[in-house]
Amino acid sequence: MTLGDLEAMVMLLSFLVGLAIGLIALVTNQRRCDAKLRRLLGRLEDRQPIPALGYDAQLASAIGERQAQLEALTIEVQSLRQLLQQAPVGYLQVDEESRLLWCNTKAQEFLDIDQGEYAQPRLLLAVVRSYELDQLIERTRQTARLCEASWTFNSISTDPFNYLERPAYPLQGYGFPLPDGQIGVFLENKQEAVLLAQQRDRWISDVAHELKTPLTSIRLVAETLQSRVAPNLLTWVDRLLKEVIRLSLLVDDVLKMSSLEPGRSQVQNESDIDLVPLIQTVWQGVEPLAKLKQLALDYNGPERMVLTVNATLMHGILFNLLSNAVKYSPTQQTIFARLSLVEGAGADEILLEVIDAGQGFAEKDLPHVFDRFYRGDLSRSREASVGNASADDSADNAPGSAASAAVLPGSGSGLGLAIVRQVVEAHQGRVEARNHPELGGAWLRVWLPGKRLISLT
Repeated sequence: MTLGDLEAMVMLLSFLVGLAIGLIALVTNQRRCDAKLRRLLGRLEDRQPIPALGYDAQLASAIGERQAQLEALTIEVQSLRQLLQQAPVGYLQVDEESRLLWCNTKAQEFLDIDQGEYAQPRLLLAVVRSYELDQLIERTRQTARLCEASWTFNSISTDPFNYLERPAYPLQGYGFPLPDGQIGVFLENKQEAVLLAQQRDRWISDVAHELKTPLTSIRLVAETLQSRVAPNLLTWVDRLLKEVIRLSLLVDDVLKMSSLEPGRSQVQNESDIDLVPLIQTVWQGVEPLAKLKQLALDYNGPERMVLTVNATLMHGILFNLLSNAVKYSPTQQTIFARLSLVEGAGADEILLEVIDAGQGFAEKDLPHVFDRFYRGDLSRSREASVGNASADDSADNAPGSAASAAVLPGSGSGLGLAIVRQVVEAHQGRVEARNHPELGGAWLRVWLPGKRLISLT
């Protein structure tokens, strides 16, 4: 073998070795690419590998499908936004940092937002100076459920050189959680509803004022006839007097609610009142009917709790709550009254609870029990009327008892609990009606601000 042959053999071997190394590198790189493509395909949900196609072809197909899905979703989002633009309610959406992402035309109108203010995400409070709206969003995010809030929105100009006086109007907001920490809020302008309610209340108040004088005259005539008619006709006169007094009390309740309308008057003549003896005093006022039904009061709470309130209005709250409990409790039962100091949202609150032994409220009635003139479930009223039958019969047979029978609440006017809410809200408090989970009866709770507490022992 000559030297030239050796050199040719060496060159051939070198070429083969280089080719082998290149093929190994190529195969290794191809496997790495396939592995990456396989991992990318694995990240695509509901995507099954197709052995007949290469991974690159499968990935290209999957990317095409995802782009088509993205375009379809984009079209759907645009359709929903167009629908929301035409909606008669406002809608806005914020991200996890409470930055405004989008809002429709009505929301811009309600909140006085310019189109350019949300072209890029900005903090909502920088765009809309409404802390109530911001609190609604935060509460929705923390509770992760639908939340509601009502407030009066006052538009504030951020430009001190271009200040314009804008009207304030009531808003109702509904916040609901969205994925990725986002929050959607529907807004409803309640100005028309408030105006209609004010007109209704004004009309009712005017009618009540007009009825006051003729009812007084009819009552005087009936009281005069009591001593002048034949004994066999006295029952009819007593019934007439009873109904006149009942109607007079209804008129008084309407006038009382008119005087407590928000913004029309403030709570006056406040003084330091001990609620514990006041509860006992009010119970003595309803005790005649309670004794006829053999009902007892079980008080649980401190021996002394002094608050700064209007004594007359607070007496009315307790009278309505306890008389309502007496009316709807069957015979030989116990009514529970509880008084305590509880920890509320940011401050302590005074909690008053009254629990009767009746059937409780119907679920459909719970949202409306504090609405004026609302009549609850007939079965609850029917049970109360059966329980009161003997008491009413005894009262009607007693001479001159029509007045005393009508003084006790329970005429079914639908104003008792409405007055309770009106008075409590006038004292910056709140009320709630539920059915007690253990006792089953109606569970009425009243919260008053802890700042009204003077002493507790």
